Amino acid sequence: MEIEKTLAVPAPAARVWDLLLDPQAMAACVPGMQSIEVVSPTEYKALMAVKIAFVSAKFRLKTTIVEQRAPHYLRAEGTGEDASVASSLKQQSEMFLTELADGSTELKIKVRVDVLGRLGSFGLSVMKTKADRMWDEFGANLVRELGPKAQPQVEPQAQPAPVQAAPAKVEAVVVESPALQAVPHSWWQRLLPRRQAPANERSIRIEIQREGTTVTVHWPLEAANECAALLRDVLRA
Repeated sequence: MEIEKTLAVPAPAARVWDLLLDPQAMAACVPGMQSIEVVSPTEYKALMAVKIAFVSAKFRLKTTIVEQRAPHYLRAEGTGEDASVASSLKQQSEMFLTELADGSTELKIKVRVDVLGRLGSFGLSVMKTKADRMWDEFGANLVRELGPKAQPQVEPQAQPAPVQAAPAKVEAVVVESPALQAVPHSWWQRLLPRRQAPANERSIRIEIQREGTTVTVHWPLEAANECAALLRDVLRA
């Protein structure tokens, strides 16, 4: 399987190059990388977990940098195996770094990987879908590792002036029993004047029973805070 990908990184080529040669930083960028051991400046051993469809594997990888021209080109070769799933792989990769006029870097990678055994039985489309996802995650991790200086600059946008909402018009609809008319100046008279509410109005409906009388209040939903304040006063009465 051959893979070719390109990523625009908002950082100078020298900075990206230094990160690519930092084993611990790369371990944090490569999806599934669990550990890495430096054998020499150009040789590494690593443990990498990968799941394809329903098969999970942990490859013990050996990688060697066979050619490098800082900060623009790197070629590496590697092998790996997981006896538990009877699978192995062999890969050759090339990385090309091109610094752009705006100071960012184009990172291009070409990989040829041969997967044998159980994992190798999956179709090419499944393998490439997995590779695409891993590349997207690698790119996001790479930008994160480069730190805040690597984040693209965004021009601040003027914030619109806050809009002052018009005061809510609060009215209540009171349905009362005849007995209520005979109780002058009682607690229910704190409610606002009555009106007929439109059928399609969104409102809060409250029923209060006191002194053998039921009062039903329809309060506009937009004035829920005022409704709560009124209830507190009524319940204290």
